[in-house]
Amino acid sequence: MPENLLLVDDQKRWSKDYPDYPALSVNDYLTGSEWTKKRRVNIINLCRDLSYQSLGYYASLLAEARGHRIIPSVSTLHDLSRKTLYGPILDDLDEVINKALHRQAQALDISRFEVMLHFGQCESEALRPLARKLYEAFRIPLLRVEFARNGRWRIRRLRPGGTGHLSTPQQAFFIQALSEQLRQNWKKPASAKAARYDLAILYNPEEVLPPSDSKALQAFIKAGAEAGINAELITARDFGRLLEYDALFIRETTGLNHHTYRFARKAANEGLVVIDDPDSIRRCVNKIFLSELLSANQVPIPGSVIIGKHELTRAEQLGYPVVLKIPDGSFSRGMVKAASRDELEKGAAELFRHSGLILAQAYTYTEFDWRVGILNGEALFGCRYYMSRGHWQIVNHADGKIRQGKWDTLPIEAVPVQVVETALKAARLIGDGLYGVDMKQTDKGVLVIEVNDNPNIDQGVEDQVLGKKLYQRVMGEFRRRLDKRFAG
Repeated sequence: MPENLLLVDDQKRWSKDYPDYPALSVNDYLTGSEWTKKRRVNIINLCRDLSYQSLGYYASLLAEARGHRIIPSVSTLHDLSRKTLYGPILDDLDEVINKALHRQAQALDISRFEVMLHFGQCESEALRPLARKLYEAFRIPLLRVEFARNGRWRIRRLRPGGTGHLSTPQQAFFIQALSEQLRQNWKKPASAKAARYDLAILYNPEEVLPPSDSKALQAFIKAGAEAGINAELITARDFGRLLEYDALFIRETTGLNHHTYRFARKAANEGLVVIDDPDSIRRCVNKIFLSELLSANQVPIPGSVIIGKHELTRAEQLGYPVVLKIPDGSFSRGMVKAASRDELEKGAAELFRHSGLILAQAYTYTEFDWRVGILNGEALFGCRYYMSRGHWQIVNHADGKIRQGKWDTLPIEAVPVQVVETALKAARLIGDGLYGVDMKQTDKGVLVIEVNDNPNIDQGVEDQVLGKKLYQRVMGEFRRRLDKRFAG
């Protein structure tokens, strides 16, 4: 039988209050040589301070290194350290939260309160289903959950709790939950696999139009676990932690003069597996470079010219209407359609405020744009993105509001062959990463509009055909590259 052990700050005080429970001071565990030799040990970390680099943190860290099973794990502590990391998980619990709190809290006429969860158990019967789900996501002895209401109830904050926060009635409930936990057989869930690699997913929780929504991010994390990859969400603030990981997956809109490129460059320089790699970002982000690259390699694009501030006549040679683009625009931003000289001058003046050169392209009307998603030279999905109603683009940013057109996703074998072949040819010029090639299909053939190094993969949209297999394909490619990297 595995040995059960409680790690506490003060062993004498704990043994005095709770003599029936095996306890050891955290300092003795960290420094005692005998604990490095033991293997079958189940540990519950009850230290007051579990913050980064505290003794409590190092206890969980060294327990994993020694092969001991410990609650909470370092991964859980990292997840709870910032709302940017645990926020996406809470989004999925929105309905459970409001179902649990609607009657109870409304009757009390309150807008904010806090509860303590004890090993996923709660004294409030209404909150028990939520408590179990939170414990599945964050296995920690004591979890302080702060709720707030602004129209709908939400979890405002999660924090590790300590026995010092407990009232006398709560202490009795905690001991009951602790006793049940110690009697349990600490088996890993059947679906759990030992993670061989660590993957950082860079995202921005404040981004209005992110490449992947919160549900898609969680689908990537789940697919990673199935592939033996421990995937964690990180933000721009985690640049200093980048070398803790074996791979980097960027799920934030990229830019050259931007932290996403710095992350990609740092990761590539240090030998991490990276998607989007820095070369792909450089080649895709600048529309002027991309236009020249495609043209030089006989990939069909709309008629295009690069113009400076005093070269508007060259743009007119394309005919009206003409589309003007700044080099690094995204999501239909940084683009102007001009149908006359006056509109051309006005639109160009606005764009030249942001760039010394702009790209002019002949306007090509289609009801929708094709996008083919490609990974490592293989087409994964085909989407048709329709123009926003009454607008000439897929995304309409007018009046500060975002309006998007309809969409549909097709099996790749249902996408016209010419569309797929053109997309593959364009993607090969960029690299072997994950790309979305945007095209217009006309009666004169297929024209490439741009290649995205960071294509959208949102739940219910791009994954409509493949479902979870899409996320598994991406994580499987990371696993293949990681295995290849570490094989030598």
